[in-house]
Amino acid sequence: MSGPAAGTFDAPAVAAGFDLAALDRDFLDDPYPTYRALREHDPVHRMPDGSVFLARYADCLAVYRDRRLLSDKTREFGPKYGVGSPLYRHHTTSLVFNDPPLHTRVRSLLMPAFTPRALTTLQPKLEALVDRLLDRIADKREFDLIADLAAAVPVQVIGDLLAIPMAERGPLRDWSLAILGALEPRLSDAQMEQGNRAVTEFTAYLDALVADRRRNLVTDGSDVLSTLIAGQGGDTLDRETLGADELAQNCIFLLNAGHETTTNLIGNGVAALLDNPGELARLRADPGLINGAVEEFLRYESSNQLGNRRVGERLELAGAVLEPGTYVHIGIGAANRDPAAFPDPDRLDVTRSPNRHLAFGSGAHACAGMSLARMEGRVAIGRLVARFPRLERAGDPVRGGRARFRGFLGYPMRVA
Repeated sequence: MSGPAAGTFDAPAVAAGFDLAALDRDFLDDPYPTYRALREHDPVHRMPDGSVFLARYADCLAVYRDRRLLSDKTREFGPKYGVGSPLYRHHTTSLVFNDPPLHTRVRSLLMPAFTPRALTTLQPKLEALVDRLLDRIADKREFDLIADLAAAVPVQVIGDLLAIPMAERGPLRDWSLAILGALEPRLSDAQMEQGNRAVTEFTAYLDALVADRRRNLVTDGSDVLSTLIAGQGGDTLDRETLGADELAQNCIFLLNAGHETTTNLIGNGVAALLDNPGELARLRADPGLINGAVEEFLRYESSNQLGNRRVGERLELAGAVLEPGTYVHIGIGAANRDPAAFPDPDRLDVTRSPNRHLAFGSGAHACAGMSLARMEGRVAIGRLVARFPRLERAGDPVRGGRARFRGFLGYPMRVA
């Protein structure tokens, strides 16, 4: 049970019956009434499969910071994908679903790409890319926010970081959507097949790309793929290179994580401004508000709505005892609308401060690319708003229809 029709919303019943494996379209379109019901009536909610959903900010933050909760997902992903399947191999090898030592080793290799110095070097290229995309939008007048801007920016940025040839970037978005779509709580046979095929095709492509790059390593730090191949960077004493499959799967992760969430940040942010013209006017009047505005977009419509951990040692959380093995769903979207942490949380406020949202997680697994995502959001949204004095919808937006990753598949607009 996820969200009865308007006028029949029984909050206690909605909270008691909530099940991530049985979500309806009302919830996928607007999960926030359900999140509120959970916070108020069952904030540590036990679902039919025995897993627990957390809806309050304080509880979610505590779980992120508690080392007794583990990120390794082999136990969950075996039954879900089938041990040995491409999806299982990918999601149990990538950075986000692993604990140390693999997590520490891969993260240390990735971080040099996201230092302030590296981002300062990247920003002029990002601004030039966004300006080219906006030039095309100006020529067309009517455009799709997602295809023509929100998705185009991160695909090109991550493609540049991995030095993927421009002519070979066409399949990247579809591969990403298929692989990340397979992380939804419930999958159709078609989603499973598409996800497995995407991992297989993406891995084969990367194997060929890596073989070529090994012969032509870039040593100036501008190519993350060369850095990963060489096993350079980081402060850890363990500097061994990644195995062949570790390398491929973490390159897939890097592109997927950097692509989908940033696409959603840009799309959700612009949509929020159109829904709140007063806030759009404030941002137009003072472009310097863009930094805080991006933080508010991340809180208000979190690109990633769900995190997960498994209990490693028996613990008590908000009066509930969680036994080892319990699967915990971190309700990021619910936590970021918690009035205990954010006054008037359902109101968009581009000047909100403080704004300690959980859109990028927290603790050891906080998103490695958060600074890059923020920069992409600032440049894309800020320059769009500054370039066009009028922004408006040109049709009905199409939601992505997913519980974990909240965004749009299409958002028709016009500019003047």
